Amino acid sequence: MYSENLKVNNYISIWLITMFWIISLMIVVGGLTRLTDSGLSITEWQLFSGFLPPLNNTEWIMYFDLYKKIPEFKLQNYDMTMQEFKVIFWWEWVHRFMGRLIGIAFLIPLIYFTFKINFRKLINLYFIFTLICFQGFIGWYMVSSGLIDRVDVSHFRLSIHLLVAFIILSLIFWNYLKIKVKNNIQDTINIMLPVSFLFLVFLQISIGAFVSGMDAGKIYNSWPLMGDSIFPNDNNFINLFKISAFSDPSLVQFIHRKLAYLIGIFYLYLLFSIYKNKKTHLYNSIKILGFFIFLQIILGILTLLYGAEILIASMHQISSIFLVASCIYFLFINTKINSQLSS
Repeated sequence: MYSENLKVNNYISIWLITMFWIISLMIVVGGLTRLTDSGLSITEWQLFSGFLPPLNNTEWIMYFDLYKKIPEFKLQNYDMTMQEFKVIFWWEWVHRFMGRLIGIAFLIPLIYFTFKINFRKLINLYFIFTLICFQGFIGWYMVSSGLIDRVDVSHFRLSIHLLVAFIILSLIFWNYLKIKVKNNIQDTINIMLPVSFLFLVFLQISIGAFVSGMDAGKIYNSWPLMGDSIFPNDNNFINLFKISAFSDPSLVQFIHRKLAYLIGIFYLYLLFSIYKNKKTHLYNSIKILGFFIFLQIILGILTLLYGAEILIASMHQISSIFLVASCIYFLFINTKINSQLSS
């Protein structure tokens, strides 16, 4: 609890869950921005002047002329029309606009609650705000990687950008749970198990960003084999143990597939352990987690089979938001109980 005043705590919980959904939408829009190859349509970072879109034809021509100077236009979209440019521009502009909106929507209530509550009790929320500001910098750092020598952004920077977004989302949801979820369950599992599981899910999200960033989901569109074999036949197995593997589309897809299986097996172990030891208070949380694990795997397979078709690929990313939230909830229950026992 942040305050002895239950009404204030309730207001904070409403604010946090609202931010959770806004940032979730931001992640979805960011994914669609990538899937539509729209991320490089705005070639300058304009913190204040970029708040408004082009308002006349002169401004549209200016933005289009700036886009024509980068490799993506020169090498890939050289025959693009103004109308086609406007489509990708709007995706990127909405993404950036939402970033600004998130910053404002988090800061103003935070300042208000600071006057209501001791500042020290809100340090963790100020840390989240710092991450939100840092995320803006990471976003531009990512975009800048595609303005000089590449036709796409760096998949490494894309991965960092996505991972920070999920960290922010997780911290907000964690703080929401601190207010809304109350229990006195004592029969928990070893805390390292949900922590390790969450780590694997975050690792999978990072590798998924590599897949997206290199369009690796558009190759080997078969399952369970990659073409005619388990291992991609355009590669050597030894390459899997080199750093360069993370820049090789077929190897990145291979890693993404196998990590999904590992997460699924880990989940089955958790499920078996919880039911074997009759930890009944964890039944609901482990079933919710399982639902989103297997939904995510199914959507991942469909994304491959349909060549990363935009709608299915976007659903795959939306599912990942619920998967992370269910992981955080599962971890929170165990952590919350342990802290109660030690108090």
